[in-house]
Amino acid sequence: MELHLALDGRQDLAGQLYSQLRTAILEGRLTAGDRLPPLRSLAERLEVSRKTVGEAYERLAAEGFLQGRVGSGTYVSSVLTPTERPAKASAALQASARWRALAASWQMSVRQPARYSFAGGTTDKRRFPFDTWRACLHRALRLQARSPAFYAEALGYPELRLAISRYLAINRGVRCDWNDILVSQGAQQAIDLLARVMLAPGDLAVVEEPGYPPVRMAFEAAGARVVCVPVDGEGLRVDCLPEQARLVYVTPSHQFPLGQPMSLRRRLQLLEWARSRQALIIEDDYDGEYRFDGRPLESLQSLDHEGRVAYVGTFSKTLFPELRLGYLLMPAALRAELTAAKRLADQHSESLQQLALAHFIGSGAFAKHTRRLQREYAQRRQRLLSRLAGDLAPWLEALPAVAGMHLAARLRQPLDSARLCAQLAERGVLLFDLASFYAESPTMAGLLFGFGAIETEDIDPALDILRELLSQA
Repeated sequence: MELHLALDGRQDLAGQLYSQLRTAILEGRLTAGDRLPPLRSLAERLEVSRKTVGEAYERLAAEGFLQGRVGSGTYVSSVLTPTERPAKASAALQASARWRALAASWQMSVRQPARYSFAGGTTDKRRFPFDTWRACLHRALRLQARSPAFYAEALGYPELRLAISRYLAINRGVRCDWNDILVSQGAQQAIDLLARVMLAPGDLAVVEEPGYPPVRMAFEAAGARVVCVPVDGEGLRVDCLPEQARLVYVTPSHQFPLGQPMSLRRRLQLLEWARSRQALIIEDDYDGEYRFDGRPLESLQSLDHEGRVAYVGTFSKTLFPELRLGYLLMPAALRAELTAAKRLADQHSESLQQLALAHFIGSGAFAKHTRRLQREYAQRRQRLLSRLAGDLAPWLEALPAVAGMHLAARLRQPLDSARLCAQLAERGVLLFDLASFYAESPTMAGLLFGFGAIETEDIDPALDILRELLSQA
């Protein structure tokens, strides 16, 4: 135990030690059953005699705070119970009004384990090749052991940035130079860095309605005024964009949460709008690796010839959520400022996993893994669609989607979808209500079916429970 103890001068050392240990017990820093250091080791650490420590221990034992165990040591008495700490006389500290409001409005609760999970944006860790990943980590450890002890580059390891640029060029049709890649702590940090660099307090930022709440909150945290612009069957309504918007966030490959892709016509309109107003577009390609129908549309970034698009992606949806690594393809005009913002935020992303991921991608293991998941997710998606078009059709209508790891379905009948999700949770089925992704009213009544985490054989039993509850509503 390394409890902080500091003796002052050479007067009444035993009394000082007694007082500090007693206070530590009363305040709960030492709890019932904790073992105290042996007399000799504590005496050596404090540079006092064993007799001084012994006197303090004996006094505490006499008062019932300590008890000795033969052959084992000295322990805090097991009969003691924690006491409440006295209330402070002064008022509690308060965060800024902006952050208090953000904390109060946070709606996305921690996902509790469920027997049947349709959580959106969650991949299947059971399919991840952890043996291969372990070998990549061992290789990264060897490389780190031979490197000088210093901070890494703020933008990320060149090996990983090069691997990401090649992957984007081949698999996503994105035009990029590896020097323009920034490795972030997931896509959320990339969006936060862009907000810091682009938005001053009072600036106007646009998000999709419905959309991903943490993005809206990141813009609000930067002090921006956030406008929610509706989406339709072609994506974001460009005709509804406010004139003075400085930044627009979109999910064109697979709109979150409704699922439809943004049409080519609408993409070109958005690029022209940004060009004429010198605004930035954030393109979040959060799960575009998985495509099931039709020909892929070109990314906004690949259509952009003026550096108006910041392209954001993440490995949380292709590998596993705890791997907090994402990437940002920076517009050239913002590179210096984004580099400075990243350096200020955390110096650089965690380096060991960067090196491991670079090898995982370069060795072909990443491509092999995503192909395997593509086949698995296609089966799950098809099973969901079959049920939604079959026995669940009287209540639910699947919305069009050609990519991604989730499907959205509109409720055909006027039901309380929030209450339905609560009832499903009681039966072990995790589903999200589409209304929770709207910032304003009216909302679309419906459900979001993520199929990244649920096994194919579990889909039917889970949907049987849903059908039972719908038939009783």
